[in-house]
Amino acid sequence: MKIHHIDYPEIPETGGREYSVAAGFFDGIHRGHQEVIGHALEVAREQGLVPAVMTFDPHPSAILGNRKEVTYITPYKQKMQLLEEMGTDTVFVIRFTKEFASMSPEQFIDCYIRKLGVRHITCGFDFSFGRFGKGKPEDLENMSGGDYGVSVIGQVSEEEEKISSTRIRLMLSEGDVSGAAELLGRPLMTDGTVIEGDKRGRLIGFPTANVDPVPGSCLPAPGVYAARFETDGMIHNGVLNAGYRPTFKDPSDTFLSVEVHLLDFDGDLYGKEVRVRWIRRIREERKFSGIEELKIQIGRDKEEARKILAAHPDS
Repeated sequence: MKIHHIDYPEIPETGGREYSVAAGFFDGIHRGHQEVIGHALEVAREQGLVPAVMTFDPHPSAILGNRKEVTYITPYKQKMQLLEEMGTDTVFVIRFTKEFASMSPEQFIDCYIRKLGVRHITCGFDFSFGRFGKGKPEDLENMSGGDYGVSVIGQVSEEEEKISSTRIRLMLSEGDVSGAAELLGRPLMTDGTVIEGDKRGRLIGFPTANVDPVPGSCLPAPGVYAARFETDGMIHNGVLNAGYRPTFKDPSDTFLSVEVHLLDFDGDLYGKEVRVRWIRRIREERKFSGIEELKIQIGRDKEEARKILAAHPDS
């Protein structure tokens, strides 16, 4: 898959290729996004065009909303991997800046549709572009002059409510990872690296892999979860604790830790790149009176995780 990183007003040289493009930010690549991207890929097959996606980085709210920290349901590398798995040949990643955001809708169409070789563009019904988001899907059609085709995908719903990244984020903030998976079409995935922890889990008989998520990862609410853990091409079952370890509370523990106890696995994972798949929440995080009470509860959590994971063999 070819990835073009574009800094406005740059227009990359594409060798005269002609594209069917799906346009949007696509955080999460949820089922609604999949409809948009899938349609663009179908048009590419039907019309002999190159299947492509146009997206932006960073999230517009990081620039226009002056937010110091923005989290992503699918951080950049994971997003690119998912797009490639869907069959995307080319991705145009436009760096979102205040200068880019100041373009008029007409300038955007001229630079990043006509001059880029886009012959068909697919977007969601709520797609906007140009200064203050003034450009709407109907403007893409009205300003085309016959140079390119336009497809607008309507609202994709689950239980009569729009599937959106905002809705998924709300579910994650409540620990509802199974509900989020329904909207994503797959479990939430967190990529990261195993780092050395304080080894408290090993001391009480439940060694854990401490995962340092890639920067900007959107994590669920604190709690204990049934999870799957992927590394070196192998997938392991596990019980995951996301939280602040209240039983061993230390004033320095101000960040959300992600610790996975792997079921039926023993080995050295330090330094490994891993992927965590969040399957279902078991319980909230809570403080225990001491190590013995904690050990009993972890034993129960392990058994519950086994049952959940056995009921979700394909997740």
